[in-house]
Amino acid sequence: MERKTKKVLGYDVDLISFKDAVEKVLSNINAGIGMQIVTINPEMIELANNNDDYANVLKNAELVIPDGSGIKLALKLKGIVQEQIPGVDFSKELIKHCADKKIPVAFVGAKEEVVNKTCSNIKKEFQELNICYFRNGYFSNEEEEKIISELASTKPGLILVALGAPKQEYFITECRKYVKNAAFIGVGGSFDVWAGNVERAPEIYRKMGCEWLYRTIKQPERIKRIYKTLPMFLIKAIMDSKNN
Repeated sequence: MERKTKKVLGYDVDLISFKDAVEKVLSNINAGIGMQIVTINPEMIELANNNDDYANVLKNAELVIPDGSGIKLALKLKGIVQEQIPGVDFSKELIKHCADKKIPVAFVGAKEEVVNKTCSNIKKEFQELNICYFRNGYFSNEEEEKIISELASTKPGLILVALGAPKQEYFITECRKYVKNAAFIGVGGSFDVWAGNVERAPEIYRKMGCEWLYRTIKQPERIKRIYKTLPMFLIKAIMDSKNN
């Protein structure tokens, strides 16, 4: 499948359907081809603009899906109609297919009780899933080496990392040096959703691309972070669209 992308403020975003993105990841896993999936949003771009190392991580990912509604809007300003691909839904679909195809899956990140509950709930939903490894996200640099070694020995096909950006992308970059045949995806707060600690927005919010608004209403502490990023991102996206 030929890769089609469009730059948003200097970062490639894949122009791909939800279904085709899932098929691409599964194809790579089946072929033993390692890859990194980035679920990009405006906050990640802002982080990357202030950190060259993080920018390089985003630019070298094999699949960059438009997770944030701001990314969808930035593409629309360029005349491109691209469906939003929420990372939490995309990851869940990958897990479902891994269960069907007997592909081992690993979970790394979040608090101990959260990752435990995540794995328990996921296993109840997909009873055939082989969870070959799971571990909380609180570890030192020294412990990181051990975790990577353990991951390599269990040979997962899919590794979900919930450490938050940019830490999860840095961990994935390091881990890929030793676990070469797996698909990695940074999933942010998805473990909290799957553990039942965070409620997903009602479907009407999701259809309108306003899940971020619902989450902000439920978690007012997000306001400072979001409104520090979004207005400037939209201004830059409008200016960027003039260059197409």
